[in-house]
Amino acid sequence: MDKDRSPQRILILDDDIELCELLHTFLTGEGFIITVRHDPQEILNLSLEAEFDLVILDVMLPHINGLEVLKRIRTHSAVPVIMLTARGEEIDRIVGLELGADDYLPKPFNPRELSARIRAVIRRGAQKSNDSGTAPQPPHPESVQVGDVRLMLGSRQALCNNEEVPLTGVEFRLLEVLMRSAGTVVKRQDLALQVLERHLSYEDRSLDVHISNLRRKLGKHPSGGERIQTIRGIGYLFSVFENTSEEKL
Repeated sequence: MDKDRSPQRILILDDDIELCELLHTFLTGEGFIITVRHDPQEILNLSLEAEFDLVILDVMLPHINGLEVLKRIRTHSAVPVIMLTARGEEIDRIVGLELGADDYLPKPFNPRELSARIRAVIRRGAQKSNDSGTAPQPPHPESVQVGDVRLMLGSRQALCNNEEVPLTGVEFRLLEVLMRSAGTVVKRQDLALQVLERHLSYEDRSLDVHISNLRRKLGKHPSGGERIQTIRGIGYLFSVFENTSEEKL
C-alpha cells in the first residue's frame, strides 16, 4: 500500500470513551481512518503493522499499564506509537520514549496538535516503509559513514563496527542529522525542527531521551570516548575520533 496516497489507518487505545469519540470525529475529518479500542487485551494479538500506520496509546489503561502494552508491542512490531500521558507525569514520558515510543503528548491537548504529531511521525517512517517494499534498490545506495558507524540510507540500516543496530525512525533520522554534521555542534532546537518537526518547550526532554537511547545502542567508541557529546546549553556533537573521517558514498 502506498501510504503517501492512501488514508492513514490510526488505532486509538484509551479507556476515556468521551475523548475517543471526540478524537474519532476530529481525526476522521482530517482524513484518517480511525479504529478505537478501550481494552488493551483487544490489541495485543493484532498484527499491528499490517493493520495500522500508527497507534495512539494512553498510559493509564485498565488491567495493563500503557507502558507495559508498549513494551509488549515492541517485542514484535515497529509500528509508530504516540503516547498520551497525564500532564506533569514526566517519568511516564521518559520511560515511554525509552521503551520505543516515537512521540508523546500530555493531556489535555488540542486535537490539532495531535493531528500534527501524527503526520510528523508518519512522515518520518514513510521512507523506511517504502524502502522495505518489493521495489528494486539501487546497487550502491547512498550511505553516510563516520568512523565505524555507517548509515545505509536506501535500506534505512545502521551499522556499528559492522553489526546492525536496530533503530526507531526517530533515532535513525537523528543519527543521520548528527553524522552529516560530524565534528560540528548541532543546536537542540535545530535538531528538534529537523527530526521531530517542532520546537521544544522548556520542559520537553524527548530529544534528550532519544539521544540517550542512541548512546546506549551504539555504545562508546573503542577509545572509550562518547560518540555523541552533549554541549551544555547548546546542543549535541557527533564525535570524530583520530584517524576517522566522514565518508559519503
